[in-house]
Amino acid sequence: MSDLRSVLLVAALTNAVKHKSVPAAGAVMGAVLGSHPDLRTRAGDIKELLGPVLDEVSSMSADDREQTLQKLAPDQYAGIFEKKEKKKTGLPDLPGVKDGVVMRFAPNPSGPLHLGHARAAFLNDEYIRRYGGRYILRIEDTDPKRVDPEAYDMVREDIAWMGLSISETIFQSDRFSLYYDIGKELIRRGGAYVCRCDNEAFRDLKMHKTACPCRSQSPEEAMDLFEQMLEGAFAEGEAGVRLKTDLTHPDPAMRDFPLFRVLTSTPHERVDAVVYPLMNLSVAADDHLLGMTHVIRGKDHIANTRRQEFIFRYMDWDIPVYRHYGRMGIEGVVLSTSQMRAGILSNEYSGWDDIRLGTLRAMARRGIQPEAVRNAVVEIGTGETDIQFSWENLFAKNKEIIDKDADRFFFVPDPVPVTIKGCRPVTAKAMRYPGDEARGYREIPFTGSVLLPADELASGADYFRLKDLFNIRIVREDGNLLGEYAGDDLQEARSRKAPIIQWLPEGWSHPCTLKRPEGDVSGVCEPEAVASPDTIVQFERVGFARIDGTGETAVAYFTHR
Repeated sequence: MSDLRSVLLVAALTNAVKHKSVPAAGAVMGAVLGSHPDLRTRAGDIKELLGPVLDEVSSMSADDREQTLQKLAPDQYAGIFEKKEKKKTGLPDLPGVKDGVVMRFAPNPSGPLHLGHARAAFLNDEYIRRYGGRYILRIEDTDPKRVDPEAYDMVREDIAWMGLSISETIFQSDRFSLYYDIGKELIRRGGAYVCRCDNEAFRDLKMHKTACPCRSQSPEEAMDLFEQMLEGAFAEGEAGVRLKTDLTHPDPAMRDFPLFRVLTSTPHERVDAVVYPLMNLSVAADDHLLGMTHVIRGKDHIANTRRQEFIFRYMDWDIPVYRHYGRMGIEGVVLSTSQMRAGILSNEYSGWDDIRLGTLRAMARRGIQPEAVRNAVVEIGTGETDIQFSWENLFAKNKEIIDKDADRFFFVPDPVPVTIKGCRPVTAKAMRYPGDEARGYREIPFTGSVLLPADELASGADYFRLKDLFNIRIVREDGNLLGEYAGDDLQEARSRKAPIIQWLPEGWSHPCTLKRPEGDVSGVCEPEAVASPDTIVQFERVGFARIDGTGETAVAYFTHR
């Protein structure tokens, strides 16, 4: 690119970005001569080059103009916008950090991971990166009713996609003997007992702050009953182990909560057992045994934290530092594992990666990058205030990552064939990436018949600019659509406020289905766009898309604009 053309392009882009409109020739020329008085002797050269430069800028989307200006003249780009006071970024420091930290991500293997899991996973990972230490993946699979055998692999695949700094993986189903030992120790210390009360009867006593008859057991009696439980002497629901707490506690959920239960109706995928530890026992035990220094989780776990602290105190264990973040509402996708599974079984959803779902594998199929999800949830942070997840923020962060490598292509939705008369065959040249000639050009042949978007033709407009080609006039005769060549002058199209639309040659373009959360769009695209699967492109004036399949009819998943 010549120096003079570079100056003109930057000036035209600056004008367009600043005023959010198509640049005027006079304004651009005035700006150039005002800031570069040495170029006044080259006014003739400027006039000759200015037209093609304005055509190029006018054909760009607003986003492409900003991105191109930022690349060519970052200082000029920054000067357009007022500098805002920078907010303090990054996560707050953790208290009590000595020689690194030990933290954990602890999902249930009930299904694949979703955006809610990603928040906990990435927040912990950020602290591991900051302080060093151990990051433990703990598969909490002590409840056979919440185990999907296929989820063991799915969870680990999702972990790999996120790129977490996992140093060790633990399955709680491998640790039942450890939990039994801790249960026995709690009984020896007089902190637990075997309760054989009916659940409804116990609940009534608890609500009245009254001890059940079983609470008076000696440690020896409780130990004998626990051994009988382990030997299978009790049927499901006949016995369980409870922790002795404060029966007058203001929160009834804290009063003598359960630690173990008998469960025989649902076999476990990985362990043969009749006595199962409940979550608060197994979590407290492993947080101690694995040396957790800090635990970060949602504030919906505050009650569990208080229950687990009872166990820590009974056992004289050091209590980790707890941090509870606010709830994160996520609209627009399905997050419930049971709803997702039911939808998959009924063929409402195509699978766990259906892009209407909030799973990480659905995000990956759309072309959302793991680093974008990380950046979005880390920016939300660990505050206790409830927030609404911002899709716009996630998309902006993803765009920062994928834009630079995404070549531009045409996609024509719901294509309608139109024969254009009055013009000889010609080859259009379109940039692969705005403002970067080094990326090269695509060559699109015009042979007389083109495919145009149905919605544009239905808009009532009769004058269009075919992007990177020429102007046309639409004539409707006896219900048929015909096109007439209307010249090459972009200024004419601009003065008429003509829509600038995508087009592709009939018979040359490749059929393509663009899958969007709100429904599929059938269309055609440039063959090169769908030459390689698992690539991300930008369909001009449509948005980014991940190419999923390259068959006779290609499949692309809409990412975002």
